[in-house]
Amino acid sequence: ATHDVVVKTLGANYSAVQIVFFAAVLSFPLVSVILLNDGREASLKPRHPWWVTLRMVMTVITGVSAFYAFSVLPLAQVYVILFSAPLLVTILSIPMLGERVGMHRWAAVVAGLIGVIIVMRPGQAELSAGHLAAIVAAVTSAFASVIVRKIGARERSVVLLLFPMIGNFVATGLALPFVYKPMPIEHLGLMGVIAVFGLVASFLVILAYRAAEAAI
Repeated sequence: ATHDVVVKTLGANYSAVQIVFFAAVLSFPLVSVILLNDGREASLKPRHPWWVTLRMVMTVITGVSAFYAFSVLPLAQVYVILFSAPLLVTILSIPMLGERVGMHRWAAVVAGLIGVIIVMRPGQAELSAGHLAAIVAAVTSAFASVIVRKIGARERSVVLLLFPMIGNFVATGLALPFVYKPMPIEHLGLMGVIAVFGLVASFLVILAYRAAEAAI
């Protein structure tokens, strides 16, 4: 939540592309520290390259879409839409993971999606690009989460952290020259806050998906 408030603050001045790019760049030193303290002589080559690549793509889309939504919409509206992601995870866990979802969880999914529809008020309130971006972020985030549950026990945590960072660095780096604005040092510091909080949160989410069912 702190991460998202900082994104909202910076989004008033900078493109989502620029924020994602610098968050990725400032995350590399942190991952380097993790690698230096990892005594195992394991490779950084993914054991499931296609799943890791798909998750990387989903994560890049999620980051840019969510950061854009945070920058143009009130935080409460974005959160309501993003809160549909766990509901989508519950649905996706059936075909992708073979997990069983009971009636109480289906009831929660239906109630949650109805809540999202009520907040978005289709037909009454005009849907903006920010709303569509938040929906895209919820869908791609759900896919990325289910993939972590599917392969997380067999992939190194640092691999699952590193590849989305590389994807964000490359994808947003190509677009950065078109949107870049110079930043004062205090804004660069806030970019560092996003990097630290985003990396810690991502690591904890990976551990959570290893330990429990995706639906939970």
